[in-house]
This record gives sequence, C-alpha cells and structure tokens, in this order.
Amino acid sequence: MAAQVPVEDPTTQSNYVDIATENVALDWTIDFEKQRIHGSATHELVARVEVSEVIFDTYALDIESVEVNGRATKFQLQPEHEVMGSALRIPLPPTRVNERVKVKITYKTTERCPALQWLAKEQTQGKTFPFLFSQCQPIYARAIAPLQDTPSTYDAKVTSVLPVLLSAQRLSPPSNGPAHGGKVIGKDAVTYEYKQMESIPSYLLAIAAGNLHYRAFSVPEGKSWTTGVWTEPELLLDAYNEFCDDTPRYLAAAENLAGPYRFGVYDLLVLPPSFPYGGMENPCVSFMTPTLITGDRSLTDVVIHELTHSWFGNGVTHANASHFWLNEGWTTYIERVLQELIRSPAHRGLSYVIGYKSLVDALKLFQTTPKYQRLVIGFETGEDPDTAYSRVPYDKGANFILHLERTLGGLDVFLPYVREYVKTYMGHSITTTQWKDHLYSYFSNQEDKIRALDGVNWDAWLYGEGVTLPVHMEYDVTLATAANDLADSWDASRSVADRTQLDFKSSDLDELDSKQRAIFLQRLETYPALPSSHLLHLDALYKLSQTTNGEIRMAFYLVMLKDPASSAGKAYVRQVADWIIGKDSGVVQGRMKFCRPLFRAVNKVDHEIAVAAFKSARTSFHPIAQKLIEKDLGLGAELRE
Repeated sequence: MAAQVPVEDPTTQSNYVDIATENVALDWTIDFEKQRIHGSATHELVARVEVSEVIFDTYALDIESVEVNGRATKFQLQPEHEVMGSALRIPLPPTRVNERVKVKITYKTTERCPALQWLAKEQTQGKTFPFLFSQCQPIYARAIAPLQDTPSTYDAKVTSVLPVLLSAQRLSPPSNGPAHGGKVIGKDAVTYEYKQMESIPSYLLAIAAGNLHYRAFSVPEGKSWTTGVWTEPELLLDAYNEFCDDTPRYLAAAENLAGPYRFGVYDLLVLPPSFPYGGMENPCVSFMTPTLITGDRSLTDVVIHELTHSWFGNGVTHANASHFWLNEGWTTYIERVLQELIRSPAHRGLSYVIGYKSLVDALKLFQTTPKYQRLVIGFETGEDPDTAYSRVPYDKGANFILHLERTLGGLDVFLPYVREYVKTYMGHSITTTQWKDHLYSYFSNQEDKIRALDGVNWDAWLYGEGVTLPVHMEYDVTLATAANDLADSWDASRSVADRTQLDFKSSDLDELDSKQRAIFLQRLETYPALPSSHLLHLDALYKLSQTTNGEIRMAFYLVMLKDPASSAGKAYVRQVADWIIGKDSGVVQGRMKFCRPLFRAVNKVDHEIAVAAFKSARTSFHPIAQKLIEKDLGLGAELRE
C-alpha cells in the first residue's frame, strides 16, 4: 500500500501519526464463565518520525505487562477519558524513521467492556450454550485490545470451548469441516487461527463465539471467493434458505461494478436478536440481525448494503468519524445502483423514496443539535461519535452522490469514475477533501464536467444544516404510486365519521410487496394522525399488528402512536412496549432501527410504560443500544446502579 499522510483523529489519544501499527497478532483465550477475553496483542510498528514512545488507545482494559522487542518494560496507563478511554504510554529505545519495533501487551478485558456482549444460554436460539459477539464501530475496538485507529493487517489465535468467528480468513480448523474441528462443543478447547491480509481500520476487528454451524452457498462459475452462512443450528436452514441465492448473486454484481472482491471469503453470521444493527460489515463475515429472516427474502437488500462495504468502508475507509458519510453514503448509493442493475430503475427509486422519509425523520431529531445534520461533522476532541449516529450519513450522502451522478451525465459517465475511485484508494483511509480532489482530478481533462462540478453547492451539501436537502430530488415513483394512493385515500377518509362506511377492503394490500407496504405506512405517518376509529379499523382490516415483518410492524406502530393523546395510541402503547422487549415472544427487538424510534414513540404516549418496559429488559439490549435508549428516554446512569 502506498504511503499516506495521516489525518488527525478527534477520537484517539494514540500517536499513530508518529509511529503506526502495520500488523497486530492477537493471542486470546475466551473465558465464558468469567466473561473475559485474556491474552496478548503483539504490534509490529514502523516509525514515521524519530520517536521515543508509542501510545495505544485502550478502554477498560486490565493491562498486565508489556514487552518491547522481547524485553519487559514499564508502561503508564493514563487517567480514563469517558469517551476515548485511557492512553497506554510505552517508552521505546530511540527509534529512527522507518525503523521497526515489536511491542507485546498482555492484558484482559473487563466487565465494563462496551464492545462485547455476553449472552446467557437462555438468550440464544438453542438455549444450550452461551454466546459472545462484538460491535467495535465506531471506536470500541480499544475495549478488546490496545490498538491504534489506523489501518493494519492482523492475525489471531483464539482458544475457546465454543466455535469462533473473526473478521478474517480462517486458517484452521476449516469452515467446511466438522463444527469445532470435530471436538465436543462446550467442553473441549480448540484453538482457532485466522489471518486478515488486507489493511483494515480497528473498528472492523470483530469476534463471535457460540454454537455456530456453517453451510456454504453455491458460487458462480469463475469466482475464486467462497460464501456461506453461520448461525446456531436451530436457525441454520431458515437462514440458508433466506440468503443462499441472493448473496452470491449480489456479490458477483458488486464485483462487476466496483472491481475484484479482495477479502477471499464473504460469509454471513446471523446473530441473536440483541444485535443492535441491521448488519455490520465486518470483513469476511458480515454480522446480520435475525429480523431479516422473513421467509420471503423481502429484506435481503441489507446483504447488498453490507457486502458493498467491502469496497466502500472496508476498502476505501473514512479517515475518522467526521467523514463517516464516505462509508455509509457511498455504500447506500452503490447498494441502490445494484438494485437498478439487478432488478429495475423502479426498485432503485423505491429505495430512495423509503430512505428519504427516514432521512427527514433523522434531520428533525437533530434540530437542537444542527451540526449533526451535516455530512461532514466537526467533532470536538473526545466527543462521542455515537451521539451523531442516524440515517443522515446514509441517505443524505446517497442523495448527494446521486446528485453528482446526474450532474455529470448519468450512470454511464459516473460508474467508470467509481471504479477508478475504488482502485485509487483501496486500503486507504481518506477525508472528504481527498475524495473531492480525486473527483475533480478524474474529470480534469473534460471542461464541461469541471464546469458542472463547479456548479455544485458543495458547502450546502457537506456542511449545510436543516431538514431539507440543498436540491429537490426527484425519484422514480413507479413502485410507490399504488402505496401512496392507498395512503392518500385513507387520509381523505378522515371526514367519514362512521367507519362502517369506509370503502376499504382487507385485500387492499394483496398487490403490494413488503417495501410497498412500508411506503404506504410511511406516507400515512406524514399526515396528521387519523381518527382513532380509523386506526383501529385499519388494523382490523390489514392485521398489521400481527405481521412477522419487523420493518412493517415498526412502521405500523409509529402510525398508531403518532398522536400521543389519541385513544388508539393509548390502546396500543402497551402492546408496542411489549413487542420491543419481547414479553410474549421472548425475542427482544434489539435492532436500534426498531427499538429506538418505538421507545421514543411509547415515551411520548406514556413515559411510565416506556421506562418500566426498558428497565425490565435493559440487559437484553446491547450496551450500545442501552446507552442510546437511556438518552432517548431521558434516563441517567442510575439505571446501572
């Protein structure tokens, strides 16, 4: 990889600008009983300037010892910053430019680790073995290993009594061999070996361990990569049937668009329901929410999104949290291009229509903190980037790139540039300015394109605030029309007092697929709340409160709770709260896309019900989700006491 000029990161205390990790070797043992990972991290570093110390980021780690070039040395763990953690300072012998140093740190994680969720066996599908999984984005990897926020390769040996997955290629035991290398799951310790040969940022370090089984997907002829799905055995057949056709097809299409897939393996891991995201793009194995398994493959678009990160995020990475939109905006844009290429332009348009509603909702949430409405966010040093997490970088970013595509002349002009962008910056961490400079450079010999780019309101797109986009965007609404028309009919019916006189039928939704049903509900939510009698009639006809599709159920509940004072809202508020915490099903809605907006809606109708429901199930949610839900409900740290 070519040398890069490092960019200062507002969320790190490490001195990666002076001396940087090129590879880290992890040697871990998982202790399920004590809920700890213990072992060592050995960094191979290269000096960029003359240095006399190296500084690593850590968070809530118990540091036991340090060796430099094989010799024990003293170290200093600085006082903890509440967001960035504790800087680990290690003295070095005088080290010249380009000189290499090896630093081994022996340590263990602690109970305060926000990156790991340890699930009791009762919280899993099989209810026989415990489960562990990580979530390191945006800056939590420092809680499972002393690290620097700079791209590097890594290798790992992990000893566990349960099968282990990492965000790397497995060396042993083989994925397609017997589970747990043929040893007794839950009893025999097996050492798993992995190697990540591509440079990745630290937030893409990932681990999962549990009663995991694998089933391979068929790979298109001529492809050298492998792909398949991991999950607990109870869910393996359903997960395989959901993803087996679309995953290899999507990955092959993404290669045709963006260039060769570089990570060798693309697997899916379906996690227990407390996983807080729809998916997480960990290299070689995307972590996926079980809410995607609907039986009709209607939500597999999330797979398109996560695998697209292999080029936009895992390949070309944002330099720091201020430029997070480069990951998610680009990925969302390319995901929708793939929908056009695989399905139709109308499907691309439908995704933009759905996304725009989510974008407006997110922008409204940040009216009191308008800097989070920007694409490029000027985080203060030590500011928690999770406070800005929303659909803004995804959908505002995707709309911006769509605007550039149209400004420059359409897909035929734009996609060759996309391939060159990926080729230029694969394996690099870049800023928005670097991306913009490359865009201008690519078209520098075409005066008409440069004039078009000069006409873009860059400041409004990148730094603008408010609840509207700088440009009015028009989308292909072919697939949205029927759904919108039905919503408009319901809105127009509010003057009919007698619901028996309403001209709606239970078959109204029969011709609408799941995305169109979501459009119908999202459109309905944009209108003033319908009379309670209408809302109750809507559910009696369509039975949306009984659907197993989480996307539709969430959208329906937001319609029902739109007016906090309505009798319909009061009638449904406890049902919504119970669904979030899985009171009847035993399955918590841990995906933050579902639980956070619904907790906010419940809170507006009945604060006591919202708080009581959350308190009763708080530990079933991921630590990241816990923190953000507490903020949504106006609760403090007393919940942890």
